[in-house]
Amino acid sequence: MAASAGDVLRHLRPGPRSAAALTAAVVAATALPLAAPQLTRGFVDDAIGGASTRHLTLLALGYLALAVAGQVARLLTAWLASRLAWDGTNRLRERLAEHALGLDMAFHGRHTPGEMIERVDGDVVAVADFVVAFLMDVVAGLLLLAGVIVMVLTIDVRLGAVLLVYCLLIGYGMARAQRLAVPSAARSRAAGAALFGNLEERLAGAEDLRANGAGEHAVNRFHQASAALFHAENRDARIGTTLLAGTSVAFAAGTAIVLGLAAWTRQSGTLTVGTAVLLFQYTLMVRAPFERLIDQLRQYQTALAGLTRIGELLAERRTLPPPADPRPLPPKGPLSLELDGVGFAYADDVTRVLSDVTITLAPGETLGLVGRTGSGKTTIARMVLRLYDPTEGAVRIGGLDLRDADPASVRARTCVVTQDVQLFAASVRDNLTLFRPLDDDHRLRAVLADVGLGEWLATLPDGLDTELRGVSAGEAQLLAFARAFLTDPGLVVLDEASSRLDPATERRIEQSVDRLLKDRTGVLIAHRLSSLSRVDKIAVVDGGRIVEYGYRHELAADPDSRFSRMLDMGQVRR
Repeated sequence: MAASAGDVLRHLRPGPRSAAALTAAVVAATALPLAAPQLTRGFVDDAIGGASTRHLTLLALGYLALAVAGQVARLLTAWLASRLAWDGTNRLRERLAEHALGLDMAFHGRHTPGEMIERVDGDVVAVADFVVAFLMDVVAGLLLLAGVIVMVLTIDVRLGAVLLVYCLLIGYGMARAQRLAVPSAARSRAAGAALFGNLEERLAGAEDLRANGAGEHAVNRFHQASAALFHAENRDARIGTTLLAGTSVAFAAGTAIVLGLAAWTRQSGTLTVGTAVLLFQYTLMVRAPFERLIDQLRQYQTALAGLTRIGELLAERRTLPPPADPRPLPPKGPLSLELDGVGFAYADDVTRVLSDVTITLAPGETLGLVGRTGSGKTTIARMVLRLYDPTEGAVRIGGLDLRDADPASVRARTCVVTQDVQLFAASVRDNLTLFRPLDDDHRLRAVLADVGLGEWLATLPDGLDTELRGVSAGEAQLLAFARAFLTDPGLVVLDEASSRLDPATERRIEQSVDRLLKDRTGVLIAHRLSSLSRVDKIAVVDGGRIVEYGYRHELAADPDSRFSRMLDMGQVRR
């Protein structure tokens, strides 16, 4: 069930003082324009009655002062509304980003990064724009409209009643039209998110696409996504234009009726010339709020669609249930690892990815996972890190079922180093600590020196505070190893972690890897069998099953074992 609009807007709610200041500004921006026509009426009637120039000048200056004050109040309202909307939408962005980052790998597998950027930021921008417009053009406009109707009712009940009925009919028509407009706006935003996702994926793989001659296919796919967006936006625009034209015609007819009645009342002698001018000014004021409301209808559609999509994202729930009574992993030392009859299948796919996987590692032992691409090695590693829960069996670390373990403890006591290193547009310090507070610069420098980046750090203009730019693949991989050293985990997963390193860099890091695995439990996934010379045990994975498992030296010495034949095929020394 999607979160309600009220739940989403709760994040936008300002503090009491800010709300009071904004309310005062909105009231002033509404009341001051209502007072100005009263001076106009006095000026016209007094001028016809032969009032002095000094008196008329004072009325004119008063009108000018009210007009200027009204514009100042409107500017103040716009400034306050923009500031509060920005603060509120930043809180909403933080909430959405935190929620999205906490969702499971299965969710992120179904949504591209480009789509998530559009949902976390693009939809929030649409809501922020509407919040300002809502306060400026909707709330202030409706208050002004109500004030005009009250003023006209006090002048002539009949004219006021006609104006009130007209406004109610227009409001009802707009409410009905909104039901038709919002779905088209939602489809337009969804098509835009799909286009951004498509574009992000193609840009990320531009090098491979060009090298393999797939550019034409990528352009065709982009053309299809663009066409879908065009048709969605075109339909949305047609609906919005039709609603705007219909409302404008209805407004023109209503204005003509009110002014015709005002002219008839003036001929009967019940209104003064100044009052007729006042009614004309108030009639023009009625038009302004409605024009603003009509102008904001499309933005309202977009914002409502954004609110719906934000609510849907917040309604997404982790498929990994939190433990009822979370218990921490052992705080120090290497951790034991046990996969007990583990089976796994994705929720939307009945095909089993893993079946009856059983592995046992004592604290400090290391395991090498080998097998063909797609055999299930990475899925086993994700089970160890509790990125997925098994559909059968159990994964235990330190003797504790991961489903009963404190998630914070699991993140603190386990770590992973992959070949796909994620670096951020941030300082070296933040990339090492992943934005966690750590004031021990000496430790950061020592870790970088341990992985062979000491000289590299010395060349940076601002040291640890230098923003990372133009880092080579080897340097990125070494930074990933440095992160692992900083966490001091009890269990380490290395997923082909040295595949991106050139021979010289790989040699430089071998000692660091040995030190990382010393007195720690390790799981190494590797296609190059030579990188598994240090492991204690080997598990050969095929079709999601462990088809061979044992100590490395025993399997390597057995000429009939799969692992031994793999060593022979790869011409790797035992």
